[in-house]
Amino acid sequence: MPSRRFRSEVIREGVVRTTTRSFLYALGEDDEDLHRPHVAVIHTGGEMSPCNTALRDQALHAKTGIYAGGGTAHECPVVSVSDGLSVAHSGMRFSLISRELIADSVEATVRAHQWDGVFAAGGCDKNMPGLLMGIVRCNVPAVFLYGGAALPGHLGGRDINIVDTYEMIGRVLADEATQEELEAMARACLPTAGACAGQYTANTMGMVSEALGLAVLGSSMIPAVYSARAPMARRAGKVLMQAVLGGGPLPRDLVTRQALENACAVVAATGGSTNVPLHLPAIANEAGIRFDLDDVAAVLARTPLIADLKPGGRFLAKDVFQIGGAPVILKALLDGGHLHGDCLTVTGRTLADELAAVTAPDGEVVRNCSAPIAATGGVTVLKGNLAPDGALLKTAGLTRLEHRGPARVFESEESCLSAVREMAYSPGDVIVIRNEGPRGGPGMREMLGITALLYGQGMGERVALITDGRFSGATRGMCIGYLSPEAACDGPIGLLQDGDIIAIDARDGVSTLQVELDEAELDARRALPRPAPARPHGGLLEKYAATVGPANQGAVTHSGNVQWEMDP
Repeated sequence: MPSRRFRSEVIREGVVRTTTRSFLYALGEDDEDLHRPHVAVIHTGGEMSPCNTALRDQALHAKTGIYAGGGTAHECPVVSVSDGLSVAHSGMRFSLISRELIADSVEATVRAHQWDGVFAAGGCDKNMPGLLMGIVRCNVPAVFLYGGAALPGHLGGRDINIVDTYEMIGRVLADEATQEELEAMARACLPTAGACAGQYTANTMGMVSEALGLAVLGSSMIPAVYSARAPMARRAGKVLMQAVLGGGPLPRDLVTRQALENACAVVAATGGSTNVPLHLPAIANEAGIRFDLDDVAAVLARTPLIADLKPGGRFLAKDVFQIGGAPVILKALLDGGHLHGDCLTVTGRTLADELAAVTAPDGEVVRNCSAPIAATGGVTVLKGNLAPDGALLKTAGLTRLEHRGPARVFESEESCLSAVREMAYSPGDVIVIRNEGPRGGPGMREMLGITALLYGQGMGERVALITDGRFSGATRGMCIGYLSPEAACDGPIGLLQDGDIIAIDARDGVSTLQVELDEAELDARRALPRPAPARPHGGLLEKYAATVGPANQGAVTHSGNVQWEMDP
């Protein structure tokens, strides 16, 4: 064992720590185990969703790699909230909050137990950025592993996934499909463990973890149930031990401004989830880097869309795996001049070095940058008098990029959902859902239940929807979310009235979101009495609302750049 000092020595060395050693012996460790570096194996495994069910097995394989690499592993499960089970009801308020809980849990276990390194495995929308935030905050050697996507189901001669079922609900409500057809799809759409199969939040964040250098290249697109996951987890454990024993690289060596731009480029190139521009500023915050929606927008505007992935395209995660995985996309971006190749990865090698032997795109699932699907990325930041600090729209797959129509204003997701179920709206409307931002919700609920119904009713591009809440990565259509400032922070969305004309223009070089009212009218509405603040929620929601920041800065709950020196 090298002579360099490890954090875990503070819990196991010397007379005063005799009883601590007793606890380690009681865990089944012998003297050799006790004097190795001690590594946390943090995962969000459990039975709250199929996204999570395979994670513990992968974590156990990682423990094997950690032990083979010279470390002693400690399994440390943390909380997770399933977006799939919390969608379209009040439980969704806890989805984004769980991101902060997970980051805080990583910090708590690493600092309390003086772990020398962190292996983190996640597989659902908020536990992945939460784990990444936690390991950047702690800044001890770390490796992240995405648990992988589910395989698609098969029905009626075609591949299907969970989003097809969401949209089928809308078809049933519109009397265009039967409940029997819906039930058949529900039983077929998710046949295995793993996260949602398209380029939704989980798969986008999996690619982002590779682009940031925090995950082993080629790890993210292996389907959750493939046997290749076991050796990949062991390899990731060994890579982690090389960093632990060699003194780095540390997470903040990897998460630089250039690496964050690389991550944004992957979102753009794949038509990825609109949630990721919310998570990247939060990860940057942990590294003490100011990186907000404006920084994200600059990269989105200069990066071509080259991957034909659902929901806007045709293919799924397993198709990307079959052509070589995320490194194929990264290499195409690097060759096209859209990545910083000198960024470090967890192996200690540069991104360019790691991608040197990667093959060219297949031309169908992924194209070269010289022949893109679209000249700019599949996600766009809109600004205007309705969103001074920005809003997000996924443009990948949209057949039109402009909309102008009257506002139909709802004060909550529930009131809007009731109207959409009854189809109590008109083609051309701009549906407005407010009071659902990080503070106003509180919790910034995602609106997949509503957006999928609209699409299933055939209205996905015949109406527009804007909100200060969030969308799922699976959302498609003229759906604009994350409006900043939110209504609870006196954002202009709070001034809208039924019938106000809203103009949306997401064409390249335009990207505007305007309400056709002059400043005098807006000022007059600002002067009107406001509704009384909502009663306190108590518990976690109350604490979150009191601390959370704006969406365009990541909806974070602390000042960032926490420094932690080794105890003497």
